[in-house]
Amino acid sequence: MRFVGFRDGRQVRVGVLTGTDQVVPLAEVSEFYEDLPGWTARARELTTGEPAGEPAGELALGELSLAPAVTGSARVLCVGLNYREHAAEGGFSTPETPTIFGRWTTSLAVDGTPVPVPPDEAGLDWEVELVAVVGTAMRCVDPETALSGVFGYAVFNDLSARRAQRLTAQWTLGKNSDHSGPIGPVVTADEVGDPAGGLRLVTRVNGEVVQDGDTKDMIFPVGQVLAHLSRTMTLLPGDLVATGTPSGVGHARTPAWFLRPGDVVEVEIDRLGSVRNPIVAWPQS
Repeated sequence: MRFVGFRDGRQVRVGVLTGTDQVVPLAEVSEFYEDLPGWTARARELTTGEPAGEPAGELALGELSLAPAVTGSARVLCVGLNYREHAAEGGFSTPETPTIFGRWTTSLAVDGTPVPVPPDEAGLDWEVELVAVVGTAMRCVDPETALSGVFGYAVFNDLSARRAQRLTAQWTLGKNSDHSGPIGPVVTADEVGDPAGGLRLVTRVNGEVVQDGDTKDMIFPVGQVLAHLSRTMTLLPGDLVATGTPSGVGHARTPAWFLRPGDVVEVEIDRLGSVRNPIVAWPQS
């Protein structure tokens, strides 16, 4: 099943996609993550045969104001240098432990959202990533338990402001520019399987393929990353973990290549779909 977020007045609600262009509303986003088993069962019931006399109340996807299906209190935890070839292209040795940095939920966006280039940047860099959505509380768990506790996955573009990122050893500023985290619908884990089995990740800029990787190249697989995080913090339902990008990023090229106003960037992952976003100048955002 695929879940999307959409704005309903001042709320963000979660709905389940039926087919390609219809959404059945379920619950306000915080309520949804507070009872994932219940709402998932309800969604399955509605998409496989609704109870008699209880209309599904489908809405047209194209008429909704989409929003990330993420609560404002969720943690967005990201792994840097988690693909062997990506670490090598940047001149880094293979990390011994996951490199973790954070995003705020306010940096997230959806398909079609214009992404502005901050005024002091030469452009933005692209990074296709697999995001794991936590489905159950995790504290000091082992990798197998952690993997089984993933609710679903989403395609994500970790658009990076490299000038700001390189100002200090901490990457936070360069990873939180406005609208710089486009994310797709959440696809339940049962439809994706274990990413270690191999999912293709592709980035296109103006139609040209610039990244073409595979999750088999991950240094730390999803379960290991979640288990590592759970040794320090309790992961909660709705938290997001972005698991790194494969090789082919713009800053590692000669000459460096960055996204500028007028460009269109699209990221795609097997079984998850794609998100496509135009790059705009700062005043146009």
